[in-house]
Amino acid sequence: MTERPVRILVCDDHTVVRAGLLALLRSAPDIEVVGEAGSGEEALALARKTAPDVVLMDLQLGAGIDGVETTRRLRAMSTAPHVLVLTTYDTDADVTRAVAAGATGYLLKAERAEDLFTAIHAAARGRPALSPPVADRVMSRLRNPRPTLTPRERDILAQLAQGLPNHAIARALFISEATVKTHLRRIYDKLGVDTRAGAVAVAKEQRLLS
Repeated sequence: MTERPVRILVCDDHTVVRAGLLALLRSAPDIEVVGEAGSGEEALALARKTAPDVVLMDLQLGAGIDGVETTRRLRAMSTAPHVLVLTTYDTDADVTRAVAAGATGYLLKAERAEDLFTAIHAAARGRPALSPPVADRVMSRLRNPRPTLTPRERDILAQLAQGLPNHAIARALFISEATVKTHLRRIYDKLGVDTRAGAVAVAKEQRLLS
């Protein structure tokens, strides 16, 4: 008796990309597409109706909740599907946030079809699946853990989380704006990000903000 096909829901806000994925997935006899969504909200609604085994999730979904928040809400469901991220973004911040939200795997859209199919079946069994570049980054971080933030860097990060611009942070902490910029560069490097929003997101995920 053969195993039943893996039931999969695709969430991607780009119609053309989604159409290509659906055509590819439907060519696999052991995968059954049960729905497609163009937003996080739509994915959540469809997941409740169709109970997929795996949700193939993009991270950037335009307006509304993003892929990370959608993943978190999917994993909180009573019949939680596994989530396999499929994206073009592979920064440390993106990988960290997705895994912290409950993603079972993290693939890049440049992967071969065979590797995508293999990852889907692994995810359906709850086994992790990472693209080689993502796995390399994860292993690199494990081998070379980044230094912890200094008290001053934590102060600046806390101000950053409040949405304050550099000049306001400088005024609040009684330091120069140039000093703020220097600390920000160090914070970005330690957290593996390159934007203010990325720094705040990683800080929240890693509970660096008191």
